[in-house]
Amino acid sequence: MITHNDDVDWDSWPVADYLAENYRDLHPADAAVITHHSAFYRRFAPGSVARSVEFGAGPNLYPLILAAAASRRIDAVEAGASNVAYLERQFLYGPDASWQPFHALCRRLNPDLPATLAGALAHVNIVHADVRALEPGTYDLASMHFVAEGATEDYAEFADFCRAFVRCVVPGGSLVAAFMENMPTYRIGPASHWPGCPVNPDLVTKVFAPLTRALSIARIDTDPTLPDYGDSGMVLLTATAR
Repeated sequence: MITHNDDVDWDSWPVADYLAENYRDLHPADAAVITHHSAFYRRFAPGSVARSVEFGAGPNLYPLILAAAASRRIDAVEAGASNVAYLERQFLYGPDASWQPFHALCRRLNPDLPATLAGALAHVNIVHADVRALEPGTYDLASMHFVAEGATEDYAEFADFCRAFVRCVVPGGSLVAAFMENMPTYRIGPASHWPGCPVNPDLVTKVFAPLTRALSIARIDTDPTLPDYGDSGMVLLTATAR
């Protein structure tokens, strides 16, 4: 039986296990994503984007850091209660020290970023909401990391998430994203299972080509320093919404 997004208890996402497995160290794959995305963000003058969104933020802070030079306001939109609670703690008590190397790399690649991690996160607004409910044309820029392909096992629903991602920006709005390549349903921590929709560059191109222009697709190989979730690397995207 195929698992859909609404079949999953996202409030129980295992934040501590997920961070321990993926983000307590800066892995080469994330350094590659940051390098790719930094080139995208350097196209924008500092503060030139009025409002951007992290579409399904999860507990991952580095996409929020990346957006900080360009965006005057960054909405971190997240449905899962455990992820929202983690984000709120990061802003209430200060970000975990493990995010410092991520900020250092982001700033080395884009010196327009604020000099401190706290400064880079100062314009973030946490929004506890389902990304599918975002009003069309709300944002000038949208970023998405490992969301659409990790929210469902259904390819049609994956495409629906991608369309909602594009739709949330104004026509001509900017898009940047990363997807796990060929990732099946997977485990985090000792027991929890989560849906996966295996995608590849051709499938991502097929979904986004009718919705965008200036579509650019790249990929990076699987990272042996990360847990083996069954993926074969990552697919990276930049585009402009039609």
